[in-house]
Amino acid sequence: MEERCSWCGAAVEEGAGFRAAEPEGDRRAVFCRLEHVVPWVIRGAHWEAGSFLTDDDPDDGLGRCARCGGALGPRRVLLVRHRGEHRIADAFCGVDDLLAWAKAGGRWAAT
Repeated sequence: MEERCSWCGAAVEEGAGFRAAEPEGDRRAVFCRLEHVVPWVIRGAHWEAGSFLTDDDPDDGLGRCARCGGALGPRRVLLVRHRGEHRIADAFCGVDDLLAWAKAGGRWAAT
């Protein structure tokens, strides 16, 4: 199923892009590129209803925030990169930590 980027509206095919979810609020967003997370959050993080998670999927990544290492609470955000058949998940305390992480380059940030 083809989806549209929550920021630019470009088509995002299954097996590509990034999916964000706020499990507690049953909300989701889709991005064709990691860089599109930044303006989306800055402009107010407009979520869509629903989730891309199935009943078998964990909704907390590794249980810690990928940016600050803190414990995840009810406002946690899960970001999953879709790369072919592979899924690479990171979780965050909330959209502010997701924003800081994405601004720094995500998993590709200079250490």
